[in-house]
Amino acid sequence: MESPVISTVDRSRRWWSALRLVLVLLWLVTAVTTWWTTPREQSYEKARADVAAGRVTAFQWGDQWNSTEAGPWFGASGLRQSSSQLGPFFAWKTSDGRSYWTDTTTFTQVEIHIEYDDYSGPGAAGIAQQLRAAGIEQRGGTLPPGASSTAGIVFLLAVVTLGVVIAGPPPRRGTRWFWFWLIYITPLGLGLLFWLVREHPWARSAPHAAPSGDGERRDRGTLGLAIGLILAILYIAVVPILHKFLGDWWVPRPGV
Repeated sequence: MESPVISTVDRSRRWWSALRLVLVLLWLVTAVTTWWTTPREQSYEKARADVAAGRVTAFQWGDQWNSTEAGPWFGASGLRQSSSQLGPFFAWKTSDGRSYWTDTTTFTQVEIHIEYDDYSGPGAAGIAQQLRAAGIEQRGGTLPPGASSTAGIVFLLAVVTLGVVIAGPPPRRGTRWFWFWLIYITPLGLGLLFWLVREHPWARSAPHAAPSGDGERRDRGTLGLAIGLILAILYIAVVPILHKFLGDWWVPRPGV
């Protein structure tokens, strides 16, 4: 006859195992969605073609890309307009959820039939003219960065992870502070995956942290902070290289 206690423990372990899988799937959804929705640079002709074909569901003008508001995990630059004239950057979103942008100063030729004092140049005015002709001027506004579409998932991942790291069983291979710094500083939430693989949280009742002096050592908070900072610096250095060799399609970087 199966013991009620053992049965309860097995069900609890299965539940926690399922939750670990859910966290990994949520991370994958967030990563793929961010990659899909991050604005990619396109030609001026591509912008005009999408406007003329009615594929533009929303658009925004701007003159600079601001990355200071990007989050630590899946941050994305946002387009900002600091001058009184609209442009020269034009960003637009299509019905498939993709986002693009172009520099309207790089055009071959354009015919202007409107006053363009409100725009940064004839290229911007040419697109504005097409927007008016297509009847979609009202779709202008602020395009949220790609990461904003997954902000709720990122918040959920952060809250669940923080709750387990702080209030869950004592981790066996690193202290709570080690995992806290490593998880929240490492870009793209990769620290979360490393924590799940190395600690296997909730797999079984973790033993209590060994008292000092018994020969067992766990990774300390200062080490987690140092590793997290090194990985963040490496990420900043490597992404431009990957962008250069793989292109904007695989490694999009708005404004570069």
